[in-house]
Formats: sequence, C-alpha cells, structure tokens
Amino acid sequence: MSMPVSHITVRVPLTIRRRPGRRTMVSLPFDSEGGRIATKADPALVKALARAFRYQKLLHEGRYASISEMAAAEKIERGYLGALLRLTLLAPDLVEAILNGRQPEGVTLPRLLEGVPAGWGEQRATFPWASVAAGLLPAL
Repeated sequence: MSMPVSHITVRVPLTIRRRPGRRTMVSLPFDSEGGRIATKADPALVKALARAFRYQKLLHEGRYASISEMAAAEKIERGYLGALLRLTLLAPDLVEAILNGRQPEGVTLPRLLEGVPAGWGEQRATFPWASVAAGLLPAL
C-alpha cells in the first residue's frame, strides 16, 4: 500500500550579506501579520553596549583591580568608562530592544550616558517602549 506523496513549500525570507571573508544569512524580522519590521539599530549604541559588557567581564575576572587601572590600560577617560559600565545596569528588555533596533529616535548613546534610573522598574517607566518591543507589554 503506497501513501500519496504531498509536497510542502516553505518560504523563509532571508538576505545573504557579505562580511569580510564570509557570507552570512540573515532572516528579516516580520510582525504578526507577516509585514516586514524596519529596524534602526544605532551602531554607536550597540558598540557601546558591547564594550560595556566586555569591560564588566574584565573587572569580574579580576584582570583589573579598579576602574582607574582599566581606564589607564585601555587608554580611555575614567569618567567615560564609568558611564559605559553603567550601561550594564540597564534592564534586559531595554538592552534587547536596543540591540534589535527597536528604540525610538530620541534614545541615543549620549542620552543614555547622561544617566538612567537604577531600578529596572523605574527604567521601564522611563522607557516604556522597551517592554513593548521585547513583548513584555501589549502595544497601545
């Protein structure tokens, strides 16, 4: 007894991007209706977050005894390093939204370096878009 053969076609929207020395496939973000979502990740902000978490890791590993020692070794201003390290205190959904390019136009690196509330709840109240972008709150 043979089973009828049926075919399924699956379409996955991808783009192929050339990176130095390699090609990578990148899936495009889509909303629930299937429409493409435009992202606008701020490269300076993403880079600052990456550096902040790297510097935090170096401190936790004990490679540097203090922020002053790290600033001297990394050849950056101590105050700027301290401000960068404060970015590691951002709520996870805020960081995720920024990395996914879901932050509003006004959220820039200088704005975040000015300071944000320490508590995650206060941060979410200050930046309600982050919880919506991360799917923690329904969109209004």
